Amino acid sequence: LKQEWPLPPGALPMPKRRKSSSSSSSSSEAPAKKEEEQEQEQSGARKKDGKSSRATGSGGATKEEAAKVETRDDAAKKEPGNDSRGDAGRREGRGEGREGRGAGRGEGRADGKARTGEMPRKDDDEDLEAYRKRKIAHIESLGRSGGVYIPPFKMARLREDIEDKTSPEFQRQAWEALRKSINGLVNKVNVANIKNLAEELFQENLVRGRGLFVRALIRAQMASPGFTHVFVALLAIVNSKLPAVGDLLIRRVILQFRRAYKRNDKIVTTAAIKFMAHLVNQKVVSELLALHVATLLLERVTDDSIEVCVSFIQECGLALQELSPSGTLAIFERFRGILHEGVIDRRVQYVIEGLFEVRRKKYEDFPAVLEELDLVAEEDQITHEVDLLDETIKGEETLNIFKAQPPDEYVADEAKWKAISVEILGLEEGQHGSDSSEDSEDDEDEGPDDLAKQKVVDCTEQDLINLRRSIYLVIMSSVFFEECVHKILKLNLTEGQEKEVCTMLIDCCAMEKMFNRFFALQGERLCNLNPVYKEQFQESFQVQFATVHRLETNKLRNIGKFFAHLLYTDAISWSLFTLIRITEETTTSSSRIFVKVIMQELSEQWGIKKLHNRLMDPDHQQFFGGLFPKDHPKNMRFAINYFTAIGLGVLTEDLRSCLDKAGSMPVPNGKGVADLSESSDDSDSSDSDSSSSS
Repeated sequence: LKQEWPLPPGALPMPKRRKSSSSSSSSSEAPAKKEEEQEQEQSGARKKDGKSSRATGSGGATKEEAAKVETRDDAAKKEPGNDSRGDAGRREGRGEGREGRGAGRGEGRADGKARTGEMPRKDDDEDLEAYRKRKIAHIESLGRSGGVYIPPFKMARLREDIEDKTSPEFQRQAWEALRKSINGLVNKVNVANIKNLAEELFQENLVRGRGLFVRALIRAQMASPGFTHVFVALLAIVNSKLPAVGDLLIRRVILQFRRAYKRNDKIVTTAAIKFMAHLVNQKVVSELLALHVATLLLERVTDDSIEVCVSFIQECGLALQELSPSGTLAIFERFRGILHEGVIDRRVQYVIEGLFEVRRKKYEDFPAVLEELDLVAEEDQITHEVDLLDETIKGEETLNIFKAQPPDEYVADEAKWKAISVEILGLEEGQHGSDSSEDSEDDEDEGPDDLAKQKVVDCTEQDLINLRRSIYLVIMSSVFFEECVHKILKLNLTEGQEKEVCTMLIDCCAMEKMFNRFFALQGERLCNLNPVYKEQFQESFQVQFATVHRLETNKLRNIGKFFAHLLYTDAISWSLFTLIRITEETTTSSSRIFVKVIMQELSEQWGIKKLHNRLMDPDHQQFFGGLFPKDHPKNMRFAINYFTAIGLGVLTEDLRSCLDKAGSMPVPNGKGVADLSESSDDSDSSDSDSSSSS
């Protein structure tokens, strides 16, 4: 027994009460055989007593108390004179005591919980539905700041349990879902997936969540300044559809820059000006803001301000040079003056010299907008003009906070956003459902014969590219113009493709360093063989004259001589001169050079006399009304001065006589003299313009 039930060190057996002296005396006189039988009975009773003590211990007493009781029982069993009935009685008494102590402790714990204010345990007969609703209301009252984490599956179940879809609880859950969705989309955006994420972003309510979207963009940009161009590209897409979002972000970035500038926080200031630089590159904000920021940073010359300004100019210098060349020049002159003053550290001087090197390389390493991020068409861009030092700018931080709306207003706002989203994404929800089913049925009914009759249209224009390549190879591989025309006619061109031949001839002629008559002879030959080419060349002249201001001087001269060749060979009609009107208002320097090249080439090929006869020909007189305008003395003087400046003043004799007659005519109230004096002043200025253009 000592080996089977050892006592813990220092533990003494509790004194046991004996029922009577007779029992003890009788037990001492029992033989050894009887003692062995009693020990066996006591061991069986001991096992039963262990089970009952464990059961009662789980109800109220602790494991330690049960262990102590067992050790006391074992010690008592080892004493002589204890019979089985006394042992059982003692076990019953101890079991009742343990149950009483356990019940007392349970009641004490329940009373303690009630006193400390904890939620009481729900009774078995409590209505489960009422308890569930009370629990939902309690969780919702805590909100996001209550410190309660709700798993997603439980949150979805709670959302389904809310019957009123316009209640404040449902609006709060919708607000949290909107916030998480916007943050996730902004954090996932990159160059490769920006188009797809922009479509997903427009499916969220950006009118209600514009504050969340702007805050997410600013935080993401502060955490990852290297992705600023991606964030601004995403904002440019949203700004083209929702300008209020772009305006809000610009105001918040300006306020962030002001705070950082006042606190001398270089890290935040650098991030803010990088954001503003890319906003200028994407034309979300006017270039005046960039010039104002650069002027402010260069006002007080310090090492940090110079470094920040240099990084700012590096990011948006290319866009500023295109939008405001004079402002960019003034900024670089200020940098040059700072270098000459020598008041800054030598390291910062090297930084400025590096900026001049970047400018000399034309910002090769700092492009304004990457080709993959140029996603907004120029006509869709919306540019905001905001003053950097405007004291009325507000960040509208309340847009970041949830605010419950009245049910009617909430439903109306949701309906408005759905309409806006459908319009932006180009969806037609109500029509595609039925139409798609009908189309599928029609496709099933169509047989193989109907499918064979369908005409496949190539929308990639690959056929057109191949045609242009073939025409170019034919032109450049021919030795004589007759050979080239013969090859072109053998290409079996379809109707409408003659325009590509004319365009390719003009482009090839323009690309030559000097005018090559080879291309003009091909055009003449084609016009004589097929009248369609004559019409196409006349249409090409209209296009070239309308876009002549885009051409370089060499290309302009080659194209002018090309059309002059077609004119003096009568390959095309002289009616194309109806497009030209020589006045100060209707011409530019490029168009005047273009007309000069044509007229001088005609004079060289025909001679001035034959050209004058052609201009005086009654059959062609109607085409030259714009060349020699007779509607106003001012226009007459301008035309006379223009042709005189290009060396063809002989052609203006008739116009001079008309001007003399107009000057000798009496004009009432003396208005003619004033008009003529004004026209003479204007003609003097136009004379100087024409001479400079020639």
